[in-house]
Amino acid sequence: MMDSDLIIEQKITDTLEQNYMPYAMSVIVSRAIPEIDGFKPSHRKILYTMYKMKLLKGQRTKSANVVGQTMKLNPHGDQAIYATLVRLAHANESLLLPYIDSKGNFGKVTSRDMKYAAPRYTEVKLAEVCEEIFMEIDKENVDFVDNYDGSMKEPALLPITFPNILANPNKGIAVGMASNFASFNLKELCHTTIAFIKNPNVDLLSLMPAPDFPTGGELIYVPEEMQKIYDTGQGSFRMRGKAEYIKQDNMIEISEIPYTTTIEQIIDKIIELVKTNKIREISDVRDETDLKGLKIAIDLKRGTDPDKLIAKLFKYTPLEDSFSCNFNMLINGRPKILGVKSILNEWLIFRRECIRRSVRYDIKKLTDKLHLLYGLKEVLLDIDLAIKIIRETERDKEVIGNLMNAFSIDEVQAEYVADIRLRYLNKEYILNRLSELTELEKQLEKLNALLGSESKINKVIIKDLERVVKKYGQDRKTQLVTTNEIVTLNEENHVEDYNLKVFFTAHNYFKKISLVSLRSSGDHKIKEEDEILQEIEGNNKDEILFFTNQNNVYKLKLYEIEDQKVSSLGVYLPNILDLETDEEVVYCVITREFEGFMIFGFENGKMARVPLSAYKTKTNRKKLVKAYSDESNLVGIFYFNEESSLLAIREDPKGEMRALLCSTELVTEKVTKNTKGIQIVRMKKGTRISAYMMPTDVDIKDIEKYKIESVPKSGDELDLVSKLAVNQWIEKKNNKL
Repeated sequence: MMDSDLIIEQKITDTLEQNYMPYAMSVIVSRAIPEIDGFKPSHRKILYTMYKMKLLKGQRTKSANVVGQTMKLNPHGDQAIYATLVRLAHANESLLLPYIDSKGNFGKVTSRDMKYAAPRYTEVKLAEVCEEIFMEIDKENVDFVDNYDGSMKEPALLPITFPNILANPNKGIAVGMASNFASFNLKELCHTTIAFIKNPNVDLLSLMPAPDFPTGGELIYVPEEMQKIYDTGQGSFRMRGKAEYIKQDNMIEISEIPYTTTIEQIIDKIIELVKTNKIREISDVRDETDLKGLKIAIDLKRGTDPDKLIAKLFKYTPLEDSFSCNFNMLINGRPKILGVKSILNEWLIFRRECIRRSVRYDIKKLTDKLHLLYGLKEVLLDIDLAIKIIRETERDKEVIGNLMNAFSIDEVQAEYVADIRLRYLNKEYILNRLSELTELEKQLEKLNALLGSESKINKVIIKDLERVVKKYGQDRKTQLVTTNEIVTLNEENHVEDYNLKVFFTAHNYFKKISLVSLRSSGDHKIKEEDEILQEIEGNNKDEILFFTNQNNVYKLKLYEIEDQKVSSLGVYLPNILDLETDEEVVYCVITREFEGFMIFGFENGKMARVPLSAYKTKTNRKKLVKAYSDESNLVGIFYFNEESSLLAIREDPKGEMRALLCSTELVTEKVTKNTKGIQIVRMKKGTRISAYMMPTDVDIKDIEKYKIESVPKSGDELDLVSKLAVNQWIEKKNNKL
C-alpha cells in the first residue's frame, strides 16, 4: 500500500467542526460555565451524591467516601472531584455561603502554599443551607437525566430557593469564553430579589450596592462602575485589604486581603520591592496567620511614616487589586452574559417553574387520594353488602369486578376497598377517613389556585427568601469605601528634585549621578573595553526612555533608579528592566513633558519621525512594544528638541560611499510608533545604509555640498579623506545597533 493511499484530503474547516467543536461545546455546556442554579456540573454532582448519602442530617463521613460515591456521576477522577469538594467546604473559606460542613485541614483560599489534607483524613457533611438547595426535589420539580453510563439518574439543575448564582464567587474558563461571578451578601441579595419581584424597575444599587467577599477587605465604591456591571454583567472594580498601624510595636498589621490574591503573593512582592530599593522603610515581613485568623506583620524602620508606607503597599503590591466581572452563564444550554436584573429575572422564571412542578406533583397525589376516598364513600352506603360480596365471591379475581358492579366504582377504587383490613371495616374507621374529604378538597382548591396564579407563586418565593434571610443571613464582610475616603500615593510629592547627569555605556551599564557629586569626583570607572555612549543632563523627577534592539522601549522615573558614584560601574540595565534574552538598550532619552521627536534611520534608506508624545501613556506602563519599525535593520536613532540635520552614508558592495545631508524637516512625522518611515536615500541593488550621524560627528570637507532639498536622493560620492573619517567613526561606534 502506498503512503499516498493513507492520506485523505479534507477541508480544515470541516475537520474543526467535526472534531474540535464538539469538545469546545462540551467544555462550555458540561464543565466550565455555571447554570441558573449557580452550580457547574461538578458542583452539582458532588452535592447531589452527598444528598443521596443522607449527609444532610446526621454525622460527617470521610471525604474519600464522598469522592468514591461521586465517581458514579463524575468520571473525571478522584483528585479532580476532591479539589472541587475542597472549594465548597466551609474550612477553605472560598465561598461566602459554604455548602459543605467540614472537619480537618481544607487549606485556605487566602494561601497559595497551605495545601489541603488527603481525603482519607478529612470529614464532610452537607451544610444546613443545603435544605434550601434540595427543597422538594423529590416532588419532580426539576428534570433528571442519565449519568455518563446510564446506570442512574441525576438532576439537571437543583431547585434552590434563592438566587445562588449571585450568592457565591464562581470562575470558569471554557473554550473561547470565560465566566467570573462576584459574590453578593445573601441578606442584601434576598431583600433585593423580593423588591425586584414587587417592582421590576427597582434601583438595585440602593438595596445591594456592591459585591461582598468571604475574605472581607474593602471595596473602592464607584457608583458609575458598579452600575455598568449591574447593567451589562461586565466591568471591574478595585479591592484592597485592611492594614492597621500598631504604634507600640512600630509595625503594620494586615488582617484582610482582596479575594483575588494570596498572603504569599503579597509577601513576595514586598520582598521584591525591598530588594530593588523601591521600599526602604521595612525591616521585616512575616506571615503570622494562625487559628485566630489571617495576619501579615510588617516591621518598620525607625522614623517611618506609616500612612505613606501603607499607601505605597496599596500602590505597588496586590494588597490592592482589581476584580473583573464577566457574568457569563448557561440559560437553557446557551451561554449568555447578563446584567443583575436579567439574572434575577431568569432565576425567577426557573424558580416559578420549580414551584409549579412541585404543585402539580402535590395535585396529582391529592387527586389520587381523593379518588380512593370517593370510592370508600360509596361503600359507606352499604358496608354489609361489601362484606357479603367479598365473602360470597368464589374466585379471588372476581372480587374486584363484583365490587365495581355493586357500588359503581372503578378498578382502582375497588382494589383500595378490597385491600382494607377486616378490622377496619367498621363505621367509625370509614367515617374518620371520609372526614378527610372536605379538608383535602380545600387543599386541592388552594393548590389549583396557586398553580394558576403567578402572584401567589411570587408570594411563595418571597416567603422562602424571607426564611433564608432569617436563617442564613449575615452582615457584610467587605466594607465599602469611596475614592474620597482613601489616601492615594502621589510619590512625586515626596521625591527630592535635583540636577543630575546620566551616563550610558556600550556594555549596558547606567549611572545616575547628581551634579553636586559629579563636581567633586574623579575619573569614571567602567569595564575594560567598555565606553560611554551617552551623557545626558536631567532632573530626578524626569522620565527616562530606554530604546532596545528588539523594538521595545522601557520607561522609568529617574528617581526609581538609585544614585551612583563615579567610582562605581553603575547599574546593569538588563537586570533592572527585565530585558529579554539577547535584548540590549541602544539609546536613552530623558524627558518630562514628552516634547520633541525621535528619528529612526534604517538600513533600507528610510527614516521615520515619531513625536516623543507617542510614548506617553496615561498609566505607568513600564514596557511599550513596537516602539519603532522592524521592517529593516535599525542603523541610527536620535532625539531632537528642534529641527536639525542628519548625515546618511550609503555604501555599495565595492566599499564606495555616497553621503547626503538631510534636514529633519524633510521627514514627514507619523503618530504611529512603528511607522516604516519615508524613503530618504535612493537605493540601488546591493547598496545599504552603513551609518546615520550628526554632521558634527565627523570632519567632512565642504559638508554643505551634500545637503539635499527634497527626497529621495542618491547623494554625492565622498572623497578619500572624508571616507576614511567616516570609516573610523563607524568602527569606533562598532555599529552598536
